[in-house]
Amino acid sequence: MFGLGTGELLLIGVVVFIFVGPKKLPQLGSSLAQGIKNFKDGMSGVIEDRSEKDV
Repeated sequence: MFGLGTGELLLIGVVVFIFVGPKKLPQLGSSLAQGIKNFKDGMSGVIEDRSEKDV
């Protein structure tokens, strides 16, 4: 995964936890998941539009 080992991922997690705080962490995770979902939905719409133009 991008050449990151367990130690690096753990360090990134600790830094995020320190900056965000334990109360905001679930909200951050939920926002990130929603953003990824919207991105996937948008990309599938682009793929569908492109396939319709090829026909």
